[in-house]
Amino acid sequence: MDEYDGRQFVGIDLHRQRSVIVRQSESGDQLSAVRIVNDPAALRLELERAGTDPEVVLEATYGWYWAVDVLRDCGAQVHLAHPLGVKGFRYRRVKNDVRDAGDLADLLRMGRLPEAWIAPPQTRELRELVRYRAKLVAIRSGLKAQVHAVLAKAGVLIAVSDLFGVGGRQRLAKVPLGAAYAERVRSLLELIDVLDGHEARFAGLIAKRLCNHRGYQALQQVPGIGPVLAAVFVAEIGDVHRFTSPAHLCSWAGLTPKHRESDTVVHRGHITKQGSKLVRWAAVEAIQRYPTTSKIALDRTRIESRRGKNIAKIAAARKLLTLVYYGLRDGHIRALDRPRAA
Repeated sequence: MDEYDGRQFVGIDLHRQRSVIVRQSESGDQLSAVRIVNDPAALRLELERAGTDPEVVLEATYGWYWAVDVLRDCGAQVHLAHPLGVKGFRYRRVKNDVRDAGDLADLLRMGRLPEAWIAPPQTRELRELVRYRAKLVAIRSGLKAQVHAVLAKAGVLIAVSDLFGVGGRQRLAKVPLGAAYAERVRSLLELIDVLDGHEARFAGLIAKRLCNHRGYQALQQVPGIGPVLAAVFVAEIGDVHRFTSPAHLCSWAGLTPKHRESDTVVHRGHITKQGSKLVRWAAVEAIQRYPTTSKIALDRTRIESRRGKNIAKIAAARKLLTLVYYGLRDGHIRALDRPRAA
């Protein structure tokens, strides 16, 4: 450890293969700047030079999980910088890894660091399952689109609700196609079957992990939310108590309008679309399935008559996300309770 015995602030500019570590004193003096290979042992060795209970900050960038876990095991107070909050670094005249790490340490030392939530390992594992399942579904949808494209080239239209169901496959097998097109369709169907198996396996793993989760069960009481969407909300939102209100959750999910204010001029634009894309997708997807007789659906119709379909859809998604908030917080949604008969 260096001769400096005071509290140290450490900024880490994390990359895929190597990272830069800058240590600062409480007054902002730079104590050292080193570049290490991304290895847990090398990171522990460098952190030992920062004394006891150092304050460490790194950006929420590619592959930060392992670094946070190592730093916490070493007794450091770890902070995760939000990428959007520190994007101003890229506009400097001189930009390098040492400057980036030093600026992170400066922001932390001055109490001006825009922090992101560090999800615990259990939440990260659940997110890995949920996000990979969503990726499998997206790949499968792309393969199905290719089948439709091949049929379109041949001028074939099969009038079935599900081309990839039992009836649809039987009719597809009878379609006369050229040798090259038939081989492509056969290959695509085989890949779709493989992805079906993987998707079912991951859906089972997710359901097993969440079988005793009160919030997961409560969310499925909301019309339009089934096991898949409920799992997305639980995994992506994580600890809902970090949000002070449903409005805070909606803002985090990127479902609130942009706000630009200067003096007497105020501009409110489109939604920010910041935060989890999966949460926004799940909220909008659930709204499409919501009963037309519900209060949210009636509010959506009322707003649509004044502001248009898209604005009404997002407004309804915010209302649904409010129910999600209370379901995760309380394990129960009182707004869905039916009034007792007199």
